[in-house]
Amino acid sequence: MKAVILVGGFGTRLRPLTFSMPKPLVDFGNKPMILHQIEALKAAGVTEVVLAINQQQPEVMLNFVKEYEKKLEMKITFSQETEPLGTAGPLALARDKLLDDESGTPFFVLNSDVICEYPLLEMIQFHKSHGAEASIMVTKVDDPSKYGVVVMEKEAKARVESFVEKPKHFVGDKINAGIYLLNPSVLDRIELRRTSIEKEIFPKIASEKKLYAMVLPGFWMDIGQPRDYLTGQRMYLDYLRKNAPGELLASGDHILGNVMVDETAVIGERCLIGPDVVIGPGCVIEPGVRLFGCTVMRGVRIKEHACVSDSIVGWDSTVGSWARVADVTVLGKDVHVADAEVIQMSAKPEIV
Repeated sequence: MKAVILVGGFGTRLRPLTFSMPKPLVDFGNKPMILHQIEALKAAGVTEVVLAINQQQPEVMLNFVKEYEKKLEMKITFSQETEPLGTAGPLALARDKLLDDESGTPFFVLNSDVICEYPLLEMIQFHKSHGAEASIMVTKVDDPSKYGVVVMEKEAKARVESFVEKPKHFVGDKINAGIYLLNPSVLDRIELRRTSIEKEIFPKIASEKKLYAMVLPGFWMDIGQPRDYLTGQRMYLDYLRKNAPGELLASGDHILGNVMVDETAVIGERCLIGPDVVIGPGCVIEPGVRLFGCTVMRGVRIKEHACVSDSIVGWDSTVGSWARVADVTVLGKDVHVADAEVIQMSAKPEIV
């Protein structure tokens, strides 16, 4: 079985992190974003993953692929676009990679920004049970007016009737979760041009009553921008605490709530850490530091009595003594915050 992960975006919403690293390789929960998805695909029986990429730092992606092909014993290949092709065009570009067998086996398509529980085996069974040409995962939201809503047929609850973009009146509370299972025949519907699978391809399949939607259990978040990244991190850590507690540091005198600390990190005395904190490999957290609702990536040093809250500190950066980093601030790679300096968001996220 095969899968395509759409990683063609330039990651502008996660700058300055993406100045140094392609967005799919930005750390989330102490491993590259895209690795969460690749591992979930492997667990579902996928043997080959096609990464639909653009021209942003392809050599970095190549090094990643070489490393994890061996570790995961999977085939990982590229399909590189030379111009933006939207969310459907990359599937047409990768057609030959997806159709090199005659089995007619469906393939997964995932948006690279999605973090969730990835119930992919359940989705395979769902797809087969409905005889669908295409199945999409949907998730329930509290305020559907901000999204494109997936409207389900009343007489066949799993079958998709239509899509309504940012409805002014309530038509449903399910939105596209960015995970699809498609029969190879869907590729015949897609031209090699800039095309939206959500706005052009899926409505056509729905009109023919061949599109079905599975409601995603558990948490879901698009982590493509800083505030949602941090919200997704909180959800992910809560999920791990309930389902894989070995992934989290056990609570201690200075730990509050869900905290993930790499075993190579060093934490000083009298620190207060948590809730909802991820500390990466090789980090040094000096005495008296306060961390909550934040990510501290590989090689970071937080000096004594500094405070980092609701923010992301990029690789190899330093936060000075008594400094404060707050309010969805994002520090890029190798940034140095001076002692006693305060950096926090006002109208827009602070990026350094």
